[in-house]
Amino acid sequence: MAVDSSTPGQVSAPRWHSPLGVRTRLVASSALMLFLELALIRWTGSNVVHLSYFSNFVLLGSFLGIGIGFLRSNRAKRLPFYSPVMLGLLVLVIAWKPVTVDRGSSSSVIYFTSLDTTGPPVWVILPIVFVAAAVVLAGPAELVGRCFAELPRLTAYRFDLIGSLLGIVGFTVLSFLGAPPIWWGVIVLLSFVVLMVPQEKATATALSAVLVATPLLAMIGVLFHESTRPENSWSPYYKVQTSSQEWQGVPLLTITVNGVPHQQAIPAENRLQWEPQYGLPYQRAVAGKQPKNVLIIGAGSGTDVAVALRNGATHVDAVEIDPRIRDIGREKHPDRPYQDPRVTSHIDDGRAFLSRTDKKYDLILLALPDSLTLVNGASSLRLESYLFTQQAFESAREHLAPGGAFAMYNYYRETWLIDRLASTAEAAFGHKPCVDKVGDDLQQAVVTVGLTEADQTCASAWPGATEITPPPATDNRPFLYLFTDRIPSLYLVTLGLILVAGVIGVGIAGGGSSYRRMRPYADLFLLGAGFMLLETKSITGFALLFGTTWVVNAIVFAGVLLAVLAAVEVTRRFKTPPLKTMYVVLFAGLLLSWVFPDSWLLSMPVGLRALVAVMIAFLPIFAANVVFAKRFTDTADGTASFGANLLGAMLGGCLEYAALLIGFDGLLIIAALLYVGAFLLRPKTSGVIRA
Repeated sequence: MAVDSSTPGQVSAPRWHSPLGVRTRLVASSALMLFLELALIRWTGSNVVHLSYFSNFVLLGSFLGIGIGFLRSNRAKRLPFYSPVMLGLLVLVIAWKPVTVDRGSSSSVIYFTSLDTTGPPVWVILPIVFVAAAVVLAGPAELVGRCFAELPRLTAYRFDLIGSLLGIVGFTVLSFLGAPPIWWGVIVLLSFVVLMVPQEKATATALSAVLVATPLLAMIGVLFHESTRPENSWSPYYKVQTSSQEWQGVPLLTITVNGVPHQQAIPAENRLQWEPQYGLPYQRAVAGKQPKNVLIIGAGSGTDVAVALRNGATHVDAVEIDPRIRDIGREKHPDRPYQDPRVTSHIDDGRAFLSRTDKKYDLILLALPDSLTLVNGASSLRLESYLFTQQAFESAREHLAPGGAFAMYNYYRETWLIDRLASTAEAAFGHKPCVDKVGDDLQQAVVTVGLTEADQTCASAWPGATEITPPPATDNRPFLYLFTDRIPSLYLVTLGLILVAGVIGVGIAGGGSSYRRMRPYADLFLLGAGFMLLETKSITGFALLFGTTWVVNAIVFAGVLLAVLAAVEVTRRFKTPPLKTMYVVLFAGLLLSWVFPDSWLLSMPVGLRALVAVMIAFLPIFAANVVFAKRFTDTADGTASFGANLLGAMLGGCLEYAALLIGFDGLLIIAALLYVGAFLLRPKTSGVIRA
């Protein structure tokens, strides 16, 4: 049965002169909305270094804009031309004043915003990006909201989800192909033109075309210049820049990612001559014997692989998460280590590789793995977070051959961080490791630990952890670079300002009646917040179980949307149990996720692990969305209720940061409390509208 779109109290949207049918417009608008959100996160993060570590900042701005767009959709008198105008301005401003890393300092939480940077200060650029993201995403959301007013509730939601899936798939395909941002811009330009240039009087059509195309053509010009510069290329994670020079007659290839100096491809002979600490793992490991079978995690452009070969390795498994950086090394590294028949390269997450192999190694080396970016969709999880937990070190220990050793090196700005890694190795292996420190302010530390104490040769004894050394990071709370056991004040202040901006923005952009319209849908607001936490828990859980690669991330995003779509289809086509029953199923799913944590799943074979993980993760997501679909069907104001749900997701995005304090498993408790609130606030009587 269809829902009457002219529900009492719901204002009909102004006429939309378009040759496209309402369902086609809805799918296209939803696809544009999600594609544009992902493109903004990627592009702004590649040019504003703060956003590589606060990608959730753009996501929260997007949620705010999408919620405002839905609230505006039934009262706006014109199409949202402000969206392409703001998008063009944002790209021009960031291209004019990009933010890149200069030099280092220190902080209680280590991230590159704490470094000296070029360009506008953080307190200027981040508010600009947040507000601009909200304004940009409000436009496509307004287009989606107009379509919602013309269709039955669940039919509209169904096509919205289909469009969202197409947006994810489209962006994922471009990521797979390594497409530069000019292609993102062309797709966004064409989508806006098709959707927002109405087919009416010639003068109106021409004016609309000018308002849409002019700012976006300026954007295309910027992206074309960036995409065609020979030093720039794009991986699924970064904007990668390369530069070649010589120093003392030695060829140096410098790789910069997202505005941060990342690594250099240098001949192994010169690397060991200039920085002999790169040879320390081979001196400290296996009691001075040359390791034959070596695993290098974070192989990058290949210098560490070349060093291993120079130290007598007969076989090297080189694991690198970024295919573009590996390919640059394959093409341009002076030693050509990836062409050596003794080397097998793997594009994979290091932790996931360990969980899938049964090989034993004489040496396992973490070679400067520092992702410089967050996992998309998770507020605090970096690509390498799960490499530095106690459980990860224990996994490495299980893959050592008799007499083998595990080692890592990197540059650190804090002594406590070196001690934390050393104490993590001690906890995992049962004895103190060798710790070699080089330098003063920016120390390079080499931590080496043998399978047994007899399998290592230390120059001097590590004195052990101090009173201020944080405990080892764990898979549940894998925040290696967080010094305190509290949420840093920077996060709290920033999130507080975001929420205040959201309250003000909804009040201004949605009109004086916004909160009155949303008041009956407080339960849908809490459902949105709870769902965001479930999604984050799924993303982080699958990252641990199967790797933090972009492929896993894209599959999980698509899987979540498919679970939501399945819930909508079941609700549309079948008689579903009452809301109370579905809440019971939802809480049972949350309990199941709590009782069987990710650590339990890690012990399973990969195939069985995938099957059980999908069942545990998607049961509460499916139940929560059946609850939402049943409730959404009975609402009197579809755009206000959907907007309330999306703004709730913004609150959920802020609550994700509680994981810094209570771990990712703790998010299940917060989600359960939100769902309890939604259950208590649900209407006690059913509405007159039925699906």
